[in-house]
Amino acid sequence: MKKSIKNRLVGNFMLIILITVVILEIMLINGIKEYYYNNLETIMTNQIEFSTDFYSRYFSSSSIEDIIIDDIDVFWQHTDAQVQILTLDGKLLMDSLGIRNEENLIYPDIESAMENMKGTWTGYVPYDDESVMAVSMPLKYQGTPIGIIRFISSLEQTNNNIFQISRFLILMGIIVVLFSGLVSLFLANSIVKPLAEVTAAAEKMADGQFKTRSRVTLNDEIGRLSNTLNYMADEILKKEQLKNDFISSISHELRTPLTSIKGWAVTLKDLEDPDRKLLEDGLEIIENESDRLTLMVEELLDFSRFTSGRVQLEKDCFNIKDTISIIAKQLKPRAKDNKITFTVSMDDDLENYIGDENRVKQVLLNILDNALKFTGEGGKVSLITYRDDKNIVIEVNDTGIGIPKNDLPNVKQKFYKGKNSNSHTGLGLSISDEIVRLHGGSLDIDSKEGKGTKVVVKLPLEEVVL
Repeated sequence: MKKSIKNRLVGNFMLIILITVVILEIMLINGIKEYYYNNLETIMTNQIEFSTDFYSRYFSSSSIEDIIIDDIDVFWQHTDAQVQILTLDGKLLMDSLGIRNEENLIYPDIESAMENMKGTWTGYVPYDDESVMAVSMPLKYQGTPIGIIRFISSLEQTNNNIFQISRFLILMGIIVVLFSGLVSLFLANSIVKPLAEVTAAAEKMADGQFKTRSRVTLNDEIGRLSNTLNYMADEILKKEQLKNDFISSISHELRTPLTSIKGWAVTLKDLEDPDRKLLEDGLEIIENESDRLTLMVEELLDFSRFTSGRVQLEKDCFNIKDTISIIAKQLKPRAKDNKITFTVSMDDDLENYIGDENRVKQVLLNILDNALKFTGEGGKVSLITYRDDKNIVIEVNDTGIGIPKNDLPNVKQKFYKGKNSNSHTGLGLSISDEIVRLHGGSLDIDSKEGKGTKVVVKLPLEEVVL
């Protein structure tokens, strides 16, 4: 069974908190232990230094053995610790508790005192169950060590104090961990709950409920995810609407020529003796409507190829100036019939270009067809071609009805047909934009409703053969 994000978050939070608390507890307990031990060592050191100083001032003329016999209390009258007097080789001469030991005592603190230094040792002695701390220093006569004095103090009370404080710290640590656990649950819920809401919205969207919206409550990564999901749903709805409009439109567009073709085919079939004029008119209409169907099917095929990424440009070197001139000649009769002034201007230095000539023609024909289609009688359409530093630039300007401001950002989208459009499929500009993009260029449209449209195509100059 997979762990939920909430469990993982709480688990990770608790692991970090537990590790932190344990480390702090260990550091604090060790610090307290070291503090108490250092204090005890300092007290014993002060006491033993006082005793050695007292001996040096008032009893240094007497031997240690004499002092032990006559004035032994001089060494422990200033301390509650156990006092031992030893020879320089570690033989026990006197013990305030009456402990006797025939063997030389060898402990780290005694060894340090033998080397004329203060020594400290913590450990266990045979006659006590509790650990002890021992501090040893040399007794000197005229600067020369003549024996060793050793203070020993039980650590029972000190360890008990340390234990009580440690128990309190551990209890506080447990309280901190429990409280942190509650806070971790709250924090985990603050993260998981919005995620759960986003997940629920995403599942509904995945089920096709694109009108569902994720509620945005936070301005963070989860909030941005909610906004992204909502934006995705909006875009899907838009695309769905465009697709439905396209299907409706293309169904109507296909039905019209098919109806005309079938109607004329039935008419011509039923005529017993059709005259030549009627036969020619019927066949011409059938041919024209068939051409319309072919054009729509070609656009749909192009769209399918571009969508699937199966379009490959067949690049070759061609004279772009000649290509533009041919297209202009094709369209001038149409412009003349529609009483539109059609002008063409080209730089003289336009020569060869490496690209797909048929696709470039398709782009130009599409743009010019739109310009002529949406320009009324007495209007003007101009085709201007020139070179700048980086591109071959093709501009098509018209004085037609223009594109509404709300439609302008969407005219290059697939299937989009604005309110002024009478396109068959709504794919022309989308396909043209894709062709230009495959050439490494750009297609930009600027328009004002009622004033006209300007389309600028830029083909990169790197493809030009000079």
